[in-house]
Amino acid sequence: MEDWTQTLDAGPLLLIAAGAIALILLLIIKFKVHAFITLVLVSLLTAVMAGIPIAGVATTMIGGFGGTLGTVALLVGLGAMLGRLIEHSGGAHALAERFVQIFGEKRAPFALGIASLILGFPMFFDAGLIMMLPIIFAIARRVSSANVLLFGIPAAAAFSVMHVFLPPHPGPVTAIEAYDANLGVVMLVGLVIVFPVWYISGYVWGKFVASRNLLPVPLLFGDVDEDQPVNPPKVSTVIMLLLLPMVLIFLNTGLSTLGSMGVVDTTQAWAQALILIGNSSIALLITVIVATIVLGWRRGENGTALEKIIDSSLGPIASVVLITGAGGMFGAVLRASGIGDALSDTLSDLGLPVIVAAYLIAVILRIAQGSATVALVTAAGLIAPAVLVADFNVLEVAAITLATAAGSVFAGHVNDSGFWLVGRLMGMDVKTTLKTWTVQQTLESVVAFVLVLVVYLIGSLI
Repeated sequence: MEDWTQTLDAGPLLLIAAGAIALILLLIIKFKVHAFITLVLVSLLTAVMAGIPIAGVATTMIGGFGGTLGTVALLVGLGAMLGRLIEHSGGAHALAERFVQIFGEKRAPFALGIASLILGFPMFFDAGLIMMLPIIFAIARRVSSANVLLFGIPAAAAFSVMHVFLPPHPGPVTAIEAYDANLGVVMLVGLVIVFPVWYISGYVWGKFVASRNLLPVPLLFGDVDEDQPVNPPKVSTVIMLLLLPMVLIFLNTGLSTLGSMGVVDTTQAWAQALILIGNSSIALLITVIVATIVLGWRRGENGTALEKIIDSSLGPIASVVLITGAGGMFGAVLRASGIGDALSDTLSDLGLPVIVAAYLIAVILRIAQGSATVALVTAAGLIAPAVLVADFNVLEVAAITLATAAGSVFAGHVNDSGFWLVGRLMGMDVKTTLKTWTVQQTLESVVAFVLVLVVYLIGSLI
């Protein structure tokens, strides 16, 4: 694989990718083949059709699968344990009751979305969503409609918007470094656009799809019909548990950002220690341990009984983990085929305005190979030379940075592991996930681009 170079042009590679995606949808939706088997099979066929050397096919597939699972399995597993502890203790039910009591059923989706925006500032998308799921499910069950989409889409969209557009998340930080943008200006513009982007693509869209699709709350954290305990934890205790990983993760993202700016020496032992415990997986592990003590041992649950409660959380998420890993496998095969490089080389010669080119290149790369990070990094790398030599002011560069980030989130579908993560966690089939989450990601991208384009035009007048 190290000496192999792709000889096919962008046209044939695009046809192979389109055919592979169509085959996945056909097998899953029409012929009801299990998503895991479908993704593994189509990944194999795509690798062969794209001309990847036979000796490297299995390595590429396993590498993509393992690379995705390395993060997803830990986060989903630990998140499910935390969710099960909160659910079993009665904490989720107690918090849902208080939440609806304060905000009412009509305002509850909006309030939950705002809470997710706040929590999403330091937390990565997948970690934040996993952590909030028990609360999302509990509140969804509490209201009369009991529709998970009414709460799940606004909350998931909130984490996505924060992850895509605001430092210290890795996507915008990478683009800032590539374009030599001003961190403060990017942060300011990002803060201006995140609420309207979330309101349209998350809250309004979530209410719309919920009104047309009734999706019951999945039994991800156990049997909801079991009797609630007579001694549930205080609502404040549950809130503190939810805030704990947020604070820990902020240590990681905040210090890393300050280190990249030269404000903090992250090579120091104390900084390394804080960055370690702020890793998403480590932060969730610490939170699960604390929850085991606070919601388990201190409430009389111990020994085998507590072990069984935690163990019962892993069975329902096994399918989620495997399918998400297989989605990562498919994306890895497409990346290894060279389709991203071929498309980016073609698009970079179109002579478009820089901000439009940055957005469109990120969009095409996102659709073609699935990974938002790869789409953003590749697009920024291609456009950066033009940005660095041009006479753009700081506001224009910030707009170009966020436009690239906006393109990287466009229309997540079957080659994106996040597509499978959101769909399976919320109990959606592929067709429903396409109608809800894929469209949400498209709206998020387009609305954000329109807003940053306005900022760019304002900047050009200064």
